[in-house]
Amino acid sequence: MSLKAIISYQDTTKEIAMLKENEEYKMLDPIKEGKWSIREIIGHLHYWDKFILEQHIPFMAQGANLIAFPDHDFHNNEGIQYISSFKNVVALIHEVVYTRNQLFEAIDSINSDLQFTIGSDERPFTIESYISIFSEHDIHHLEQIRNKLSR
Repeated sequence: MSLKAIISYQDTTKEIAMLKENEEYKMLDPIKEGKWSIREIIGHLHYWDKFILEQHIPFMAQGANLIAFPDHDFHNNEGIQYISSFKNVVALIHEVVYTRNQLFEAIDSINSDLQFTIGSDERPFTIESYISIFSEHDIHHLEQIRNKLSR
């Protein structure tokens, strides 16, 4: 499957993987006062990937209604707590890449014409429209990371 959003999602994964070349201390400093650090942003992306892989991908079928997205604030807070189990940022990045590769393998087996809904939203999704949400989300956060690292 070579859909545009999926290719973009794969490209953002490559950029995340390259972040391990940065010194650890740069990854721990908040991007701005009161904001997450690069480590926390990476963890945030990873925790959403885990949700996609565990709670949505296995249930994508023609006409399926997937469970609603969790409360974003609660889910994001859980994600920040979850990443405390990683020894360092490099270990977290390795896990992100590993999980993303699992996600890409799972996505590859999904028919691109398949349509499903999520929660009470009656809008139909395809794998392309679904992944585009997360690809755009990655792009937003990677722009924040690039800005922080360029200072």
